[in-house]
Amino acid sequence: MSHQKRRQEAAWKSRKHSQYPHGKVKSFEELSNESDKQGTTK
Repeated sequence: MSHQKRRQEAAWKSRKHSQYPHGKVKSFEELSNESDKQGTTK
């Protein structure tokens, strides 16, 4: 593999990794499951 190809792949991986800097966004279903487990109701 050439050096340029490795640099391109490393840059791509770093961009993909930093896509969710604060963690992945949860779906509404996941959020509702968490609130059910905690027992919080409105």
